Amino acid sequence: MDGSLDGTMAIPPRRLSVPVRNRFGEGRMAVLDFGPAERPVDLVFVHANGFNAYTYRQLLSGLAGRLRIWAVDLRGHGHTTLPAKVQGRQNWHDHRDDLISLLETIDGPPVALCGHSIGGTSSLLAAAKVPHQVSRLILLDPVIWSFATMAVFNTPLLNSLSRRAPIVQSTLRRRAHFDSREQAFTSWQGRGAFKGWPDAVLRDYLADGLIENGPIEDGKGLRLACSPEWEASNYAAQAHNPWRALRQYDGPVQLLKAETGSLCALNKPSAGHQVSIHTVTGAGHLFPMTHPQVVREVLSDLAA
Repeated sequence: MDGSLDGTMAIPPRRLSVPVRNRFGEGRMAVLDFGPAERPVDLVFVHANGFNAYTYRQLLSGLAGRLRIWAVDLRGHGHTTLPAKVQGRQNWHDHRDDLISLLETIDGPPVALCGHSIGGTSSLLAAAKVPHQVSRLILLDPVIWSFATMAVFNTPLLNSLSRRAPIVQSTLRRRAHFDSREQAFTSWQGRGAFKGWPDAVLRDYLADGLIENGPIEDGKGLRLACSPEWEASNYAAQAHNPWRALRQYDGPVQLLKAETGSLCALNKPSAGHQVSIHTVTGAGHLFPMTHPQVVREVLSDLAA
């Protein structure tokens, strides 16, 4: 069991299943509930594309002695059962609206929203719509393209070309079935996106990242909880506008950027906005997995 910031033993997360209903369908959102159950929720944490809440277990469990944290599985990921319909997707408004629906179920004061990559962008989009429910944003290398790239993504004909992008095509070719978690661990350990990951973090990802094949699947074994088709659709569906959302949300924003391979084009805060930007030295886009202490230090300020 992990230690918390104050030296006590962290409480293992409880598993919740929260009903969510909006114009994109209804189902249940899986939530890992860290920290004292009697305390109001302090923070909602949102993972990156293709991963799940349990991937960040070690990062968040060290905060559970002083904070209550809800870490969610986005639509199409982990144990969340919301419908993941690829056809016709143009943007991340489904993830945005899911987070808004989740926030509506939380009793207590406004919460901090922290998200990594797609989770950061979706958190920003949600906060812009319901700023009264979000006390602050902590964005971990959110996907915020340049204005020129955004113009392309918001042009219907040109946006369709995003489905031919190399990352979309390579994701669609990704292996989706394994005989066991150990087989997947051996295949991925130290390779590709998982290079530099501690073994324990990779095993946490696999805990909820692979699920048993359903009765209609061919064969036995495990399959990716986030299908390659859904992960690829998140890369392709880019016709949302985080720049507009950033203008609309006037609360405090802390933004951590990767030093290499950052997906965030925001380099300096706009005049009149409460935005601070920090570059994580020596880190790539997946720094919450490789440099968790940097993120933990920022989140620990919520307990001050």
